[in-house]
Amino acid sequence: MPPLVQSLIRFYDSSIGKKILVALTGLAMIGFLIGHLLGNLLLFAGPEAINGYAKKLHDLGPALYLIRGGLLAIVVLHIVGTVQLVRLNRAARPQKYAVDTVRQASKASRIMIWSGLTILAFVVYHLAHFTWALGNSYRDPSIARYWASPGVHNVYNMVVDGFNVWWVSAFYIIALLLLSSHLSHGFASVFQTLGLATTRTRRPIQVLGMVFAWGWFFGNISIPLAVLFGLVS
Repeated sequence: MPPLVQSLIRFYDSSIGKKILVALTGLAMIGFLIGHLLGNLLLFAGPEAINGYAKKLHDLGPALYLIRGGLLAIVVLHIVGTVQLVRLNRAARPQKYAVDTVRQASKASRIMIWSGLTILAFVVYHLAHFTWALGNSYRDPSIARYWASPGVHNVYNMVVDGFNVWWVSAFYIIALLLLSSHLSHGFASVFQTLGLATTRTRRPIQVLGMVFAWGWFFGNISIPLAVLFGLVS
């Protein structure tokens, strides 16, 4: 095995290595979430805007699948690293402290691993709903409403029809609420792990994380709510 690979394996086996991996993959996912939201908000600009955006992604061809594969690898590494860190922390503290420090932790940090797994289930559902089009008629070529051009979906109509089902919108909003709670804690953790949080900057970073997480939340739920209330149709 090459020395570089051995060094990387040893680095990952350490606690700090896992923390850095989780932080960097978390940072990558934050970047993706921002880009994803900006693309989704094109719905308010009308069918041509969001369908044009979807066509540009479609035109990437094989590169799009490479991007998706890379994103999937990042998500898997983030989850695996987080689970391993939780196990290491529990192994290092086999006995409970006299004072239960969990009570001092934020709700977001206490449910971090569970909200993460719930979010993973939501991502799978989201892909099945809009990308893989399982269990619906989005892939039926005879329904012209769902096709902007041959081989390219009419994303605008897919989103409108999907979120017009109230329980689908409710599920999305609940899942986005969990993800935002996850982000509010994870955003600050990234800066702390990478050594960018100091005594002076820790509180501003926490506030920035909350502003980002809940701004992202309200930006995303504006889409299903706009559909449900007939503002987008």
